[in-house]
Amino acid sequence: MHFKLQPGGALKGEVRVPGDKSISHRAIMLGALAEGTSRVEGFLEGEDALATLAAFRAMGVAIEGPVAGSVTVHGVGMHGLQAPGKPLDLGNAGTGMRLLCGLLAGQAFDTELTGDASLCSRPMGRVIEPLTKMGADIRSAAGGRPPLSIRGGRQLQGIHYDLPMASAQVKSCCLLAGLYSAGRTTVTEPAPTRDHTERMLRGFGYPVESNGNEISLRGGGGLRACDIEVPADISSATFFLVGASIAPGSDLLLRHVGINPTRTGVITILQLMGADITLLNEREVGGEPVADIRVRHAPLRGIEIPVEQVPLAIDEFPAIFIAAACARGRTVLHGAGELRVKESDRIAAMAEGLDTLGVCNEVLDDGIVIDGGELGSGVIATYHDHRIAMSFAIAALRAGGEITVRDCDHVATSFPGFDELARGVGLRISTTGG
Repeated sequence: MHFKLQPGGALKGEVRVPGDKSISHRAIMLGALAEGTSRVEGFLEGEDALATLAAFRAMGVAIEGPVAGSVTVHGVGMHGLQAPGKPLDLGNAGTGMRLLCGLLAGQAFDTELTGDASLCSRPMGRVIEPLTKMGADIRSAAGGRPPLSIRGGRQLQGIHYDLPMASAQVKSCCLLAGLYSAGRTTVTEPAPTRDHTERMLRGFGYPVESNGNEISLRGGGGLRACDIEVPADISSATFFLVGASIAPGSDLLLRHVGINPTRTGVITILQLMGADITLLNEREVGGEPVADIRVRHAPLRGIEIPVEQVPLAIDEFPAIFIAAACARGRTVLHGAGELRVKESDRIAAMAEGLDTLGVCNEVLDDGIVIDGGELGSGVIATYHDHRIAMSFAIAALRAGGEITVRDCDHVATSFPGFDELARGVGLRISTTGG
């Protein structure tokens, strides 16, 4: 499937984007390991979260739904999972695979994790290393890449692990393995990362201690079922935050968006660039802060992005690059080497697309320099990365001609129905070849 986009337009009205992908993954995982029945509302019915759901069904967990975002998980307890009859296929879900590594390392049975070509090219050594130190037995393909074979029946031991990079996935993997470990597991972060795992563990009644940049728990406890309301995903909302900021005449309200402080770097960065963004009706739902967000067009300016904001906006940078391309002056990003090991090398992929549209940029080892200016037209390669596809879709709001974004099938991994929702608020988008 390809996107075809006509230039111009503005984003107006109200929209609620799909549920948060990170929280949807974790809701299924912890609900499956809890005692009792957990009900999840707002579950993201995207391919990544559905792959996690299917994996737990394959391990004997009864799960009803999803129906209109509602899922009921009948938990089997910490030691109730069953050996799957075949490898667990996570599709494109890197979060699902990395977190499952932690959970499965402590099970009594052997498992194999695999995925699509994109996922099988992504490095898993960053989770294999700490899990091995905890006593896990994990075998991988060359370069620490999937498929992964996890040997069961190992007695894990809690460790103190200093994260070599700011990664919520690695932190969460270690903490989830810690549930099955003897003693205490402590993770030290070099910078704050999203804390959905810690929040949700507490919601399921499991004690987690946070002391500055140290997060720890003691193994051997249990989880109690609870109900979860998943807020709208701020990563998905970002495309509309940027789109409304760059398109003259835009005035858009985004409903019920998660504003977890470990995820709001995109709001901070856009406001530093001059964006007109207002949080309304701030509240807490199921342990997660949410708000309605109003965004109106405003002239943006280039900035040097504060390095401390990078981990808080790591998934949102492709869209932020589009904001930078439409800003006056130069935007400089450092400290974002993590972008090179996402679904694609997002620095290289975005730079190539910006080149196509005539936007001057310079690729750095750990970031990029973008000189704002006029956007042209052209055909964009996405490298099968959903965030690259949606980022260049919103670029059409300021383009000088038609943009074709190729190979957009993977948009469904995080944002099913993106084109229809975007068209409803003013993006001039159509699909071909699907």
